[in-house]
Amino acid sequence: MFKKWFSNKDKGTKPKAPEIMGLYLGGSFELDALKLRLIEPELMIEGAATQHFIQAVGEAHLDTGGKILRFYTDDDAFLQVVLDGGDTEQHITDVKLWYFYETLTIGDSVQWQECLKNRVSQPSYKLEDYTYTRVWDAVGEHSPPVAVTEKTFEEDGDTSETDQFMMLYERVLENGEDTETLLVSAEEKIVNNNHDRCLVISTGFDLQPTDITING
Repeated sequence: MFKKWFSNKDKGTKPKAPEIMGLYLGGSFELDALKLRLIEPELMIEGAATQHFIQAVGEAHLDTGGKILRFYTDDDAFLQVVLDGGDTEQHITDVKLWYFYETLTIGDSVQWQECLKNRVSQPSYKLEDYTYTRVWDAVGEHSPPVAVTEKTFEEDGDTSETDQFMMLYERVLENGEDTETLLVSAEEKIVNNNHDRCLVISTGFDLQPTDITING
């Protein structure tokens, strides 16, 4: 479905940051305004922008051999592209736009372990008036979070790494066809030789090729 999305921008601009389907660090894209207007009333987000400027790019490798690319924007959002088996448009399996809902600081190691054990992965997750069902289920009763390390590229050339322990949830929207996805992630990075830890909650929805226009 996602084959041959868009032609790539000249890769000489930011050679270290990953690029795909015309998305690149410092670039921008637009979302279909009609799609947003129709779907937003059923989503957690409010006032989503149609125009997005990419301020950072994240890359995380999966144990399955796939890859996650995240294009962080100026609207407190990120466009996520999942690839499987390669790094071209032909290998894209999923595209979603995510918005950050809440970030909670984790103060010490005891809270961190409790978060990893009980907060991230649950059979269902309640957010305001909505209930989301866990997507990544393992064999047996316990489904541990999925661990990845994301390398983030900034516009000023700086890079950083964050260990993330994630679980994915979803709920069916009222139209019976579309879904809203919930991502719960316990995140840890080293800042000035200290552990910086937080619980990040984001909500997202699927995008199709016709929903995105890449700006040159």
